[in-house]
Amino acid sequence: MITLQNVKKSFGPNHVLRGVDLDIAKGESMVIIGGSGTGKSVALKCVLGLITPDSGKITVNGADATKGDRDAFLAQFGMLFQGGALFDSLSVWQNVAFRLMRGKGKLSKSDARDLAIEKLRRVGLKADVADRFPAELSGGMQKRVGLARAIAAEPEIIFFDEPTTGLDPIMSGVINELIREIVVEMGATAMTITHDMSSVRAIADKVAMIHEGVVQWTGPVADMDTSGDPYLDQFINARAEGPIEAVR
Repeated sequence: MITLQNVKKSFGPNHVLRGVDLDIAKGESMVIIGGSGTGKSVALKCVLGLITPDSGKITVNGADATKGDRDAFLAQFGMLFQGGALFDSLSVWQNVAFRLMRGKGKLSKSDARDLAIEKLRRVGLKADVADRFPAELSGGMQKRVGLARAIAAEPEIIFFDEPTTGLDPIMSGVINELIREIVVEMGATAMTITHDMSSVRAIADKVAMIHEGVVQWTGPVADMDTSGDPYLDQFINARAEGPIEAVR
């Protein structure tokens, strides 16, 4: 579904991606891990076309990600942003239905509201939340609203950027389970960026670790603990000592 071949991207002297190779199969949940500044978010933005790689090739659903109808390309994706990224001035249902009321095939206000309430229920929120505003919701509820928006248009691919950031351990577990359920239920292809190892184990089919601009290790999540890769082993066990130098 998503393929990156020798993708490179630099910002001046800062070489962020140094030849990333990655394959994500249709219906697969891939979780990308790695230290801060290793290129995880840049890789995601390259797939979306928000950043243009210096070299290499990215294909999505068999098509070159840099060519063709931009609107049709982006219609394949849903996105759960790290900070929620809800519009403060819009009600909850308007946030969820934002995309549905715009562009080709847009829904009427009434139909969009009904669909938004349906998606809110899917993520465990009652209909009475629909007319509230984001500021009236807890962090966990805001994250659920963001998830409802991400799945509102039934996308083929969903990106999750640090889905449990800012949540307590219990709510993190709830969100992880919800993400896993929805991805499996929809048959969607998922790409997640996270530092939270509990999220990795709950969400992933496969894991890829990016280190110094390349994929250091990739494989099934079940093989992660016995990979034999010293970089991955240090990262997942949060060891200060190892081949990855901690900035002191």
